[in-house]
Amino acid sequence: MTFLVLAHFVVALCAAPLVRRTGPRAFVLLAVPPAVALGWALSHWGEVVDGKPAEEAWTWIEGYGVEVAFRLDALSLLMVLLAAGIGALVLLYCVSYFEAGEPRLGPFGGQLLGFAGAMLGLVLADDLMVLYLFWELTTVLSFLLIGYDSEKRGGRRSALQALTVTTVGGLAMFVGFLMVGEEAGTYRISKILDQPPAPSTALSVALVLILCGAIAKSAIWPLSLWLPNAMAAPTPVSAYLHAAAMVKAGVYLVARLAPAFAEVTPWRPLLLTLGSATLLLGGWHALRQNDLKLVLAYGTVSQLGFLVVLAGAGSYNTGLAAVAMILGHALFKAPLFLVTGIVDHATGTRDLRKLSGVGRALPWVCAVAVVAGMSMIALPPMLGFVAKEAAFEALLEGTAGERWVLALVVLGSALTTAYTLRFLWGAFARKPGLPDTHVHRVSAAFLAPPALLALACLVLGPGIGWPAGLFERYAAQYPVPEQPYHLALWHGFGTTLGLSALAWALGTALFLLREPVARLGSALAWPSAERAFDGTVLGLERASLQLTGYVQKGSLPAYVATVLGVMVWGLLAVLAVDRPWQDSPPAPRLWDSPWQAVVAVLTCACALLCLRVQRRMQAAVLAGLTGYGTALLYVVHGAPDLALTQFGVETVSTVVLVLVLRRLPLFFGDPVQRRHRRMSGLVIALVSSLVAAVAVWLAAAARTGTPIGAAMVEATAEHGLKDVVATILVDFRAWDTLGESAVLAAAVAGVTSLLFTDSGQEDPDAPGAWRRYTPPEAVRAEHEPSPYDLAAPERSWLAAGGATDPRHRSVVFEVVARLIFHPILMLSVYLLFCAENLPGGGFVGGLVAGIALTIRYLAGGRHELEAATGFHAGFFVGLGLALSTTVALAGLFFGGTVLHSWSWHGHLPLIGEWHAGTSVLFDIGVYFLVTGVVLDTVRAIGAWMDQGAENEVAARASARPLTPEETS
Repeated sequence: MTFLVLAHFVVALCAAPLVRRTGPRAFVLLAVPPAVALGWALSHWGEVVDGKPAEEAWTWIEGYGVEVAFRLDALSLLMVLLAAGIGALVLLYCVSYFEAGEPRLGPFGGQLLGFAGAMLGLVLADDLMVLYLFWELTTVLSFLLIGYDSEKRGGRRSALQALTVTTVGGLAMFVGFLMVGEEAGTYRISKILDQPPAPSTALSVALVLILCGAIAKSAIWPLSLWLPNAMAAPTPVSAYLHAAAMVKAGVYLVARLAPAFAEVTPWRPLLLTLGSATLLLGGWHALRQNDLKLVLAYGTVSQLGFLVVLAGAGSYNTGLAAVAMILGHALFKAPLFLVTGIVDHATGTRDLRKLSGVGRALPWVCAVAVVAGMSMIALPPMLGFVAKEAAFEALLEGTAGERWVLALVVLGSALTTAYTLRFLWGAFARKPGLPDTHVHRVSAAFLAPPALLALACLVLGPGIGWPAGLFERYAAQYPVPEQPYHLALWHGFGTTLGLSALAWALGTALFLLREPVARLGSALAWPSAERAFDGTVLGLERASLQLTGYVQKGSLPAYVATVLGVMVWGLLAVLAVDRPWQDSPPAPRLWDSPWQAVVAVLTCACALLCLRVQRRMQAAVLAGLTGYGTALLYVVHGAPDLALTQFGVETVSTVVLVLVLRRLPLFFGDPVQRRHRRMSGLVIALVSSLVAAVAVWLAAAARTGTPIGAAMVEATAEHGLKDVVATILVDFRAWDTLGESAVLAAAVAGVTSLLFTDSGQEDPDAPGAWRRYTPPEAVRAEHEPSPYDLAAPERSWLAAGGATDPRHRSVVFEVVARLIFHPILMLSVYLLFCAENLPGGGFVGGLVAGIALTIRYLAGGRHELEAATGFHAGFFVGLGLALSTTVALAGLFFGGTVLHSWSWHGHLPLIGEWHAGTSVLFDIGVYFLVTGVVLDTVRAIGAWMDQGAENEVAARASARPLTPEETS
């Protein structure tokens, strides 16, 4: 199952080049993964019907009991048939629907296939966390597919609306999943269904949150407004996502959890009420639409309400009717959407007021639509009739509340009949006073996918016995009544048939009175949900702007004071409530060595001197000295790894700070304000540091568990290693290191990108042009004289020394930079590879390599930095992330767990015994990443400063008058 899901995403990544090479015919290849998934599901039909589900699981987050688990049972098999079967047909339909040269068609194909894979993973998931992962993946892909025509404002707005509604519901559902998992003691869905947690207030709240996600996804009132607007997407998207797949996700979730939670308050009344309201409101709105897709869209909303009523009722007969109706709805609604696309493609319009005589011009298209429409109306011998009869019978034999719901369902079925007749009449009938619409020819390949689906509606009505075993296997999760309902095409004359006849009659009457009904609907129309949504979004935007303007004043001291103030008051509140000093903690030890006191006093003195200086550069140097003092404390305390890291970070930070300060005034601002801020800052700093120190001392004194340090030392020694810190970073806690590396790369890329947003301008002198990478060969060719040119000036010690203004050059600095550059790089490599037994590691090594590159920049400027590196900073960052991630995934595929480690030992001539491990490869990735991060920071900030200084010099030079020598 994992392979099938991943295959969809792998092929989806190849969609763009396939479409570029073969055009729309590439969709034939894209249809292969869903077709294979369909065949695989059919091959397991017999086993699933016999009660032998296929299962597959492996540990994901062991400490929380989360597993990547998949399970193919009766309900998931039915959903796989819909997601894979209809998905394959829709992809084949795209071959004829799209024209060659359609813009953005490649990404569209990949997104559509990726959505099929996400839907497949969603319905197969047997873990709540895995289900949520695929749930949100379908949300993102749906957003991209709805906004396919991003040049249209309506498409962008509809995509954003769908994303907003479904994401908010999904977040609520995620919280509900966590609560249910904690209540049940497991996140495995099959285990929760076998042994559901006892009813409680927490469980009821969790179920309400889960249902928020379900009703948002399946467009149940009051969260149904996004689905009609999603019709801005291409017709294949509407047919697949909004008829057969995505909107069924919420119904699927209700049907999946109903056997365990239908009896828990407020599951049943909530779903019956909201489902009935959606059934009626959606059907009523469908009667007033003139766009064929909107008629079907509101009809989909109505029938989703019907499905939620059946799936949420929570009994054997309603469950049986629910799964039958899920299949029936997909098989008749998808071909109707596809037929609408054919009509639009052939006539150029979907407005039923402009269409006339299309049925005579396209008789086979009309026949397919009529067959699918008959199933939607639930006329015999269609599959829709079988499912509707089962639903009426189940509600009729249910509780008193369900019989009241049955009355609403009959009225909703009448609305279904009315808007179906209106759809068929509007699309294909010849209308008086309206000339026949000009129609283009439709190929057989274009019509084949909807024809196959409509044929299935016709065949499965009389042949309902074939899938009945699968439906009954799902319904068997509920208590089986003494006389269970059996699906059949004909049950004789009775109450349910009479109710169906009543619905047909009422629906036909509504269709014949369509004009008065439309006027009545307009008169009784409620305020538009669109207006309510827009007003809500606008209000949130205004409130956020006002709140942002109030709290984000642009003052860094204010932000720091706020953070420290929150920390201080939080710690004081905890200390006041818990009163840990009552337990008589031991008196704090002042120092382990007198040198610690000496270093601490000097560090505090540097910090206090920052309050006295008036120059920014002096303050930066003193602040840097406090960091170096902290590193010395690590040295005295016996933590060389931490000391190395602190030295490297402080050096790079100080250089970057100095680079920024070059563009700021030499002195601080107003001395009066400076004095006030200095005193307030001193008070805040002293109070926060004192409170934090007391809290740390009390926390350390309250330790009851055994420190883990001894166990770490022992585990490190078992691997033949000596450096505990490096081993923790690249082996024991490698997950943390990998995550922090990704966050570091993203943060630095974001910060440096904010410096200039117009870096893509073509003008080489435009601001931001310095950010474009220049190959080192070009830098040398531009600034280094030829060795064969006798008249050329003397060559520089640096690769791009000629690019620096002679007035700003320092020959001594250039010589020193050239001499120490390679030794520092060798030192960084040494620190990288010695980390197993000596202080060092990839992070420290990367910082040292970054310092070497920083020295080259300080000596020769930004051109020298480009010449020294040879590669773009992004190359190092990407290489580091790729290498670390590859090591992590290799452990998954070859060792069974992510970041599983191996080591190799051997003997080499002249060298002797050697060993290597995956942790070293992982650390090399960290080395490259940190090097790239430092390089990108220095390149962006430093080069920005250089560019500003050069522009100022050029501006002053152009403004001053020429000297007599320059004039001559």
